Formats: sequence, C-alpha cells, structure tokens
Amino acid sequence: MTIDKSAIRNAATVIVLRDRHDDPAILMGQRGAKAAFMPNKFVFPGGAVDAADAEVPLAAPLPAPCHDRLDDNATPGMQTALAAAAVRELWEETGLILGRPGAWPGPVPADWQTFASTGHLPAADRLQFVFRALTPPGRPRRFDARFFLVDADDIRSDLDDFTHACDELSHLQWIKLREARSFDLPFITEVVLAEVEARVNDLAPPESVPYFRNDDEASLFLRLRGIPMPGPEVD
Repeated sequence: MTIDKSAIRNAATVIVLRDRHDDPAILMGQRGAKAAFMPNKFVFPGGAVDAADAEVPLAAPLPAPCHDRLDDNATPGMQTALAAAAVRELWEETGLILGRPGAWPGPVPADWQTFASTGHLPAADRLQFVFRALTPPGRPRRFDARFFLVDADDIRSDLDDFTHACDELSHLQWIKLREARSFDLPFITEVVLAEVEARVNDLAPPESVPYFRNDDEASLFLRLRGIPMPGPEVD
C-alpha cells in the first residue's frame, strides 16, 4: 500500500518554560540536516499522534478549558490522543518525564514501554493548549499541530539530563527566551514565541487560542474559544 506523505497528520508539540519568573528559558533542539520536515531548524520537541495514544491512560486529564478549545474546529474526541502524544514526544525526544508515579492498568503499547518503565503514568493536567498551526500545502509533510505550554517545575525528572532522549533532535538545550530568535527557527516557531512571551506571567489557560490555518484556499488566523454547548434545561 502506498502511503500518502502529503496527508495531514495530527501532531502535538511541547514548549517547556523554565525560570519563567526570573530569566525565562525554553527547551529546544535541532533537527537533522537530512530530515524531510524542517531540516537543520531549531524546534520544540513534538511529533505526530500515534494510533495507540488515544487508548493511553492519563493519570490526570487536561484542564477543562484546554479540553474544550481542542475540540473547536477539530475532529471530535482527539483530546486524550493529543495530550498523550505531547507527553510521549517530550519523553522520546528529550528524556523528560511529565507524569505521576503509578502502575499501568493493562498492557503497555510498544511506543510507551520505555516511559512506563520509569514508573510513571502520563499526566495532562499541567499542559496548557496555547497555539495551533496547520502546515501549508506543498510541503513534504503536513501537520495539524497543537502547541502545549508546560512549566518546567512540573517535570518529574532532572531538567538537565537528556541521556534518555532519542536522536531525533541534536543540541538539546535551554535557550533564554530573549535570545531564541537568534537561532535558525521555522517561521511558525517565531510566531509561537510571541504567544509564549505574552504568557510568561500568566499561569491560567488562555481565554482563546490562536489557530494559524493554511489550506488550499487561503491562510487564516483564527481564534479557538472552545465554548461548550449548553446542556438541556432541567425543570
């Protein structure tokens, strides 16, 4: 069977913010020169949602506002898969743990076995959904990426220990937020940085989330508000 490499894949990206009230820094790494998507660029850890992510048990769910906004203008029911993918990609690409101590209730999916071996379950309650971007047409890979912000204080492992990371990203490092634009960044990462800078001192989920949507007709900059539909009236 031929795989359509232009198909849009759901993806999750994690922005870990350290020392947010002092001299904020963000965790980034460099993609390889031969990577099909954004070669040589410095990016946040992240990647595509796997089929097994939707069935992964979360020790704690997403905050309600983030859960609702992820459902806005999207395929229904993607929240758990996106949150799980964010935790998994953070672990795979950096070796950092976002979770809570606990035993898995059943069989562990193959892609989650190294994470489970740390004695943790993934937790989503500290993730803040802050940005969404759809890769423009004509690129070798297209992703519908949701960006999650998390405070480094909520990471369960040594913030400077990247020994468990895979080789997807090189030169993993904490980059001062004020210096980030001096690195070779994708355009969309520069846009997301502006949103991160605006949220450095705000610990609550945003009231609405920017959505940079690139499709065949136009590029649109939308706001996702995630207002839940009212329930039935009760007499």
